[in-house]
Amino acid sequence: MAETGTTTPRERYRTQVRTEIKERAWEQIATAGATALSLNAIAKQMGMSGPALYRYFAGRDELITELIRDAYSSLADTLNAAAESGADLPALAHALREWALADPHRYFLIYGTPVPGYHAPDDVTGIAQGIMVTLLDACVALPSDGPATPFDTHLESHRQWAGGHPAPPAALHRGLALWTRLHGVLSLELAGHFTGMGFDPALLYAAELEDLLSH
Repeated sequence: MAETGTTTPRERYRTQVRTEIKERAWEQIATAGATALSLNAIAKQMGMSGPALYRYFAGRDELITELIRDAYSSLADTLNAAAESGADLPALAHALREWALADPHRYFLIYGTPVPGYHAPDDVTGIAQGIMVTLLDACVALPSDGPATPFDTHLESHRQWAGGHPAPPAALHRGLALWTRLHGVLSLELAGHFTGMGFDPALLYAAELEDLLSH
């Protein structure tokens, strides 16, 4: 009988196989996108039968969930580590860009076009909301001047996207604006839409961030 805190050889083997399956899945996503993900194709690459692979992942959606969970957790860990080290909102925004540039396919799996017919479970949604909470914490630390806008008032009673964060409406607005505008720049950059336009996407990202912080 295995001691508490240890794993059996069978458990270690299962973990290794699941890891390899996920690696093969990322290769497929990089080649043809998440919508083309095929467990049978992965099984063939690994020299397994389809039924054998389904002992590790019950279906496509379970595998996609695991990949999405890994991606969100990676970003959450990146931003949390930066926040714990004292990073302010601009530093968190640049940490987001560095994370995205390091693996565009991982970025697009969670922030690109949704996979048709797939719905993420609640725990994955919770990780995504946790990322927003980290950014909103940094937004709250910034001064907020000027009168409330109609959208500020709207956000006062619509906080579900922010995990119920108690930030003032102006901070909620800033956080949401930052999220949408910076992801807009990142998505265009990573998809190659700035290629040949002759400007530095990093400077555009920094300029958008500066403009957001000045309001």
